[in-house]
Amino acid sequence: METIDKYPGDLRALLAMSLRATSSDAFVLSQNLSVRDGESSRSRLVQGILFSRRFILSYQAVLLLLLLVFTIRHWASRFQALRRQRQRHRVKSNTEEAKPKGGNPLPSKTGSGSIENVGSGVTSSSSTIQGSCPSPKGSIEQGASERTPLLPAPEIVPSRSIGIRLVRIVRASLMYQPPPIPLVNKILPSNGTALLVLALLGLQAFYVFYRMPLSIPTLFVFADRTSLLFVANLPLLYLFAAKNQPIKILTGYSYESLNIYHRRLGEVMCLLALLHSVGMIGVWYTILRPVGFTLARFLLSKIILLGLGAFVAYELIYFTSLGSFRQRWYELFLFLHVSLQVVALVLVWFHHHGSRPYVGVALAIFLVDRLVYRMALKLEYSRASLEMTEDGDTVVLRTEVPLVQKHRFLRTLVGNSISKGWKTTEHVFLTVSALSSKHMIQTHPFTIASKAPQAGDSEAELKLIIRPQDGFSGDLLRYARGHASVKIRLDGPYGSQTAVQLLQQCDLSVIVAGGSGIAVAMPLLWALHDVRSATDPESHEDGKPLSQVVLIWVIRDEAHMSWVGTSELHDLYERGLEVILPPSTAKHGKPDVSSILKSWVSARNPSITTGDAKIGVVCSAPDRMNRAVRNTCAKLLAQGHDIAIEVEEFGW
Repeated sequence: METIDKYPGDLRALLAMSLRATSSDAFVLSQNLSVRDGESSRSRLVQGILFSRRFILSYQAVLLLLLLVFTIRHWASRFQALRRQRQRHRVKSNTEEAKPKGGNPLPSKTGSGSIENVGSGVTSSSSTIQGSCPSPKGSIEQGASERTPLLPAPEIVPSRSIGIRLVRIVRASLMYQPPPIPLVNKILPSNGTALLVLALLGLQAFYVFYRMPLSIPTLFVFADRTSLLFVANLPLLYLFAAKNQPIKILTGYSYESLNIYHRRLGEVMCLLALLHSVGMIGVWYTILRPVGFTLARFLLSKIILLGLGAFVAYELIYFTSLGSFRQRWYELFLFLHVSLQVVALVLVWFHHHGSRPYVGVALAIFLVDRLVYRMALKLEYSRASLEMTEDGDTVVLRTEVPLVQKHRFLRTLVGNSISKGWKTTEHVFLTVSALSSKHMIQTHPFTIASKAPQAGDSEAELKLIIRPQDGFSGDLLRYARGHASVKIRLDGPYGSQTAVQLLQQCDLSVIVAGGSGIAVAMPLLWALHDVRSATDPESHEDGKPLSQVVLIWVIRDEAHMSWVGTSELHDLYERGLEVILPPSTAKHGKPDVSSILKSWVSARNPSITTGDAKIGVVCSAPDRMNRAVRNTCAKLLAQGHDIAIEVEEFGW
């Protein structure tokens, strides 16, 4: 059998060709292979390299196809939700018209609004109304309407078609979130998200191993293929990370929803870089070393040095992005994450000629996001007041934002600064240069805790609830103790509307907040109130738009009630909202939020046998509570309730 060692000169030429050849050269070069060389090792090596150049082009086509599928799915669901909402309004309108004149309104499932406490020994400071709330076992709260059922609706669904039951079981399985990995305490996503991540990993494996003979003579082809897939992933990696990108408009997924895919793809790319490096060392050992090419000469060659530099940069990005490092040294993580990205892209550009189209696109995404949007279009300066809450460990930052009414359509299309307003559940990146010189280049995300401005408003209050941790938030807390105001820089707003859209199309709405998760809950409640008041003002008992909405707020200390103010909570209560406040966790331990949720849903959804009531749950809490609420919803879905959940994660 003919060996590669017989062609040392040709092999060196092939190495040079692989570094220069682009995808457009592949077809021309493959046509120049002679028939005599068709079965030789050299020919197989050339054909393998050229096939990889052609094959990698299909990767971008697959990504575009997947984007099209998710786009169609998103907009189809949006139109379906809109159609369902209009149909529900028509049914309610017909019901109102059918009522006899002077008759009593139809009975409500929830009665009037209430602010309640789960358990005993704790009173609510948010309302003058006192009373006991439903216990975790599902008892009905004191003061409920006489028409309220004494027993909750049955949890087991009567006979349904097998197809519908199977669909619900599958949906419940995808909604379920497994427990964290023991020892390392690694938080796992829901099964549905995990399947999408596995699909992404499977796509990477397919493009690495398809028609790839794993043998010593083709080791260079393997190393070459991994490098091609690495650079082909660069635009997607930077697109997932960009705060301003078209994926949100097309699919509804904003950058924070895509962050898990950005991280997993980055980890795969680091593995691809490692495989490429190991493969090239193997090429030196099996091909170049026998002809006198020393390891020092190999490593010190310009092209290898550039590759090693890029490899080290991306591996440093990976290790500094690990949760343990990110949580302990967040500011250092931000600095290294941005600076090393630029360094790595420049090194890859000069390392391989064929990488330049991909590097160029990735660099363009990075620069447009950072320079055009985040440092130009979306940047605003303002002076904000600093207020210490009753607990003494929380800062409430407020600033009045003058609103510009022009070009609102442009803001919807490409995004704009906070001066054009913001939407419910969106967040901003905050910079406070007055804290120290190092904070001048740092930005930190915070959810906007105030009501989103309406069309026609000339000014709106932007409110941030900031719980101190180490670093920036701790410095801000110490600064607030001696200063009443500070100049701030805001970058944003950012975020998606999936939580709002979910609750707007539901008959029953549950919002679960843990601690500072109330920053997500309060704007959601006002958004629900405004939408229901505008679209269906007469369909709620006593004109209370929030009569089918409950807020479950778990707080560590009763002083945390001051984060939102008793007047605002009482104002929402007057509009029909139910507020369930379990005893503070500092005195009574963690409440059984799952039982509270099941109790409320079962009592308010007697139509489970017909499947009429659609239930929406939004949860913004620490990871453990998020998982408990998500899995409770999965169980309710499997039992027959038409329920969906959206989780607003803490952190970044």
